[in-house]
Amino acid sequence: MRVDLFDFELPPERIALRPVSPRDSARMLCVSGDAAMVDRSVRDLPQMLRKGDCLIFNDTRVIPAQLQGMRGDASIGATLHKRIDLRRWQAFIRNAKRLHPGDVIDFGQGVTAISEERHDDGSFTLFFEGEEPVEILLHRAGTMPLPPYIAGKRPTDERDAQDYQTMFAQKDGAVAAPTASLHFTPELMEAVHAAGIETATLTLHVGAGTFLPVKADDTTEHRMHSEWGSIDAATAQRLNSICEAGGRLIAVGTTSLRLVESAADENGVVHPFEGDTDIFITPGYRFKAIGGLMTNFHLPKSTLFMLVSALMGRETMQAAYAHAIAHEYRFYSYGDSSLLLP
Repeated sequence: MRVDLFDFELPPERIALRPVSPRDSARMLCVSGDAAMVDRSVRDLPQMLRKGDCLIFNDTRVIPAQLQGMRGDASIGATLHKRIDLRRWQAFIRNAKRLHPGDVIDFGQGVTAISEERHDDGSFTLFFEGEEPVEILLHRAGTMPLPPYIAGKRPTDERDAQDYQTMFAQKDGAVAAPTASLHFTPELMEAVHAAGIETATLTLHVGAGTFLPVKADDTTEHRMHSEWGSIDAATAQRLNSICEAGGRLIAVGTTSLRLVESAADENGVVHPFEGDTDIFITPGYRFKAIGGLMTNFHLPKSTLFMLVSALMGRETMQAAYAHAIAHEYRFYSYGDSSLLLP
C-alpha cells in the first residue's frame, strides 16, 4: 500500500511534552468495530472490558541508552538500539560521517566504546570497554532516550527518569517505553482485578527503530528493525486458556500486540517465544490471537499507525484521529490513550 495513505495533519500543540498526573487521569478514545467513538478516561477501562478478558503488559525496562561523547575532536551521539551480546550493542549514530570502524568514542565518566562495524542501515556495532556490566556504564554516562518529537522541544530532565518508565518495568533492555502502559497506576490495577479482568506480562525490548520514519513510498519496500522478545511457556498456556474460555486478549501497547502475534500460529494458538521479531502489520493482515488494543496516538505515516489501521480499518482510524485532534487529545508517548475493540 502507498505510505501516503496513512498521512494526516497534526497540529504541533497536540504533541504532549509531559504526562498528565495522576497517570490514569488521561483521556481515552474508545473505538469499536462498528466505528462508534466514545470519549472516556483511562480510569473507565475496567467498565469498557468484559469479565474474563486479559490485559497483556510488556515488562521491559527503559535503560539510559542515549549517549554523547567525543571521537577525537568530533562530537558523536549514540542511541543504543539492540543488544548483540554482553558488551556489544547496535546503535544509531549522530554525526556518523565522522566515525569509522576501529574508532574509540569517549562518553565521559570513564565509559568508552570501540566502533566495530557499520551496518547497511547506517547504524554501528559498539563494543563497550572494561569489565563492568554495560548497564552500569549506561547509568553512569547515559540519559533517558526520549522520543525525538519530545527531545527536540525540551531537554531530558530528572522527571523523565520516572515519567518514562511504566509501573510494570522489570527487565532492562528497552530504549523506548511501551507507552500505553504509562497510564496505569496501582489504583487502576486494583479496579481491573476487581472487575474480573485477567492480566499477563511478556517482554519485548523496544528498539530505537520504533522512532524511524518510513522513507519508502510503498509499505512493501519498508524494512522493519528486529526486536528481542520472550513469552514463557506458562504465560502462553494461560493466554490460550483465557481464549478457550471466551476471554479476549487485549494488548496494552503495540509492542505486546506484535509479540503475541509473532508467537501465535495460524489457528490462534500462542506458543512460547524467545528471539527476534520484525513483524510488520499493515492493512490486510489477519490477526491470529489479539482481540483488542489499548494504545496511544501515533505519528503520521508510521508503522504503528499502519498497525492500528490494520486492526480497525484505515478509514475508521483516520476518522478516529480526526476526532482526537478536533477534541484536543494529547498525542504520542506522553499523550492520551485509545481503546480499539474490533
